[in-house]
Amino acid sequence: MNNLAQPHSERRTPLPPTRTEPQPAAADAAVAGGAQQAPRKRTEPSKNGKQRDAFFDNAKYLAIVLVAMGHSWEPLRDGSRSAAALYIMVYAFHMPAFIIISGYFSRSFDMRKDRLQRLITGVAVPYILFEVAYTLFKRYADNDPGYDFSLLDPWYLTWFLIALFIWRLTTPIWKVVRWPVPLALAIAVLASVSPDIGNDLDLQRVLQFLPFFVIGLNLKPEHFLMVRNKRARILALPVFACALVFAYWAAPRMNAAWFYHRDAAQELAAPWWSGAVMTLAMFGCSLVLVACFFAWIPGRTMWCTALGAGTLYGYLLHGFLAKGSRFWGWYDDWDWIHTPWGAVLLTLFAGTLITVLCTPPVQRMFRWAMEPKMAWAFKKDAAEVARHRK
Repeated sequence: MNNLAQPHSERRTPLPPTRTEPQPAAADAAVAGGAQQAPRKRTEPSKNGKQRDAFFDNAKYLAIVLVAMGHSWEPLRDGSRSAAALYIMVYAFHMPAFIIISGYFSRSFDMRKDRLQRLITGVAVPYILFEVAYTLFKRYADNDPGYDFSLLDPWYLTWFLIALFIWRLTTPIWKVVRWPVPLALAIAVLASVSPDIGNDLDLQRVLQFLPFFVIGLNLKPEHFLMVRNKRARILALPVFACALVFAYWAAPRMNAAWFYHRDAAQELAAPWWSGAVMTLAMFGCSLVLVACFFAWIPGRTMWCTALGAGTLYGYLLHGFLAKGSRFWGWYDDWDWIHTPWGAVLLTLFAGTLITVLCTPPVQRMFRWAMEPKMAWAFKKDAAEVARHRK
């Protein structure tokens, strides 16, 4: 197979995080209830007065930290087999984990007016704002003034927002079909062998990641309990160890672009049938690693639990520095980054940065863009208008 892919197109970069819950005014503030045993359950009030489940907030925070670390390792892959191995292993499960959680908290989504309004204000509007912001950043930070605006071709991190918008709109369909997961997996396989799909709305990613969202839609609290026990945590250790060993072996042999799910097999210079094989194989591996990841997520309230409500902020905001570090040549100018200690310090910096960007002060500063209320943009219900007239 091909060697590791070179840094990919800015408009087609994978990443993560994420908006997960449809319930409250902000997608990140929904209730994550009922997913742990009663004696171990720890909840805290959300902004709308409901209870949040600490497990899901912890999972989102730890996953977004992995997202930032993965982005910091990307330029190191060519010179470090260890960095390449860690990159491959993390990319095998961090986005599937986010998407499964997104699906789990989309179970109640329907075409009710208030939920459609929250989908617009919590997903569509941030997509438009950050697509414009990233394009302007690309123009001036990368000295590329001719770079085009395009709402149909997501740039860098915004692909996840448009994917989540599409997945949520299709939720009612997955609720009525008899075999939703096999159907979604069949669609992903067909997409992986269809190079004519093109780049509009990053449909390759939308379709190839679809099975994880549909799995989330079909999960129940007891399914999370199955992997949240001492036995599962013990079994997760050798699984992660084996995955890391395999990633170290595969790093110089495998094209890492397979993990982005943004191309058909033919676009990766592979035979068409390998798209089906790789989609199914990676689907199975990702599910196993996601289960192992969930097994080690604490269910109690911790210092980082509150940060789980701000993962979208960290996700979208850290992209400016992640891309800026390439535009401004930091990895080329600073040789110490390519040393083992430099890589460790870079990893710690990435984790610290994303943590700061998820904090409440940052959320308050950028809430106008991430969680706009926009009551002026929507029609009022006739019943509501009548009540105000009385």
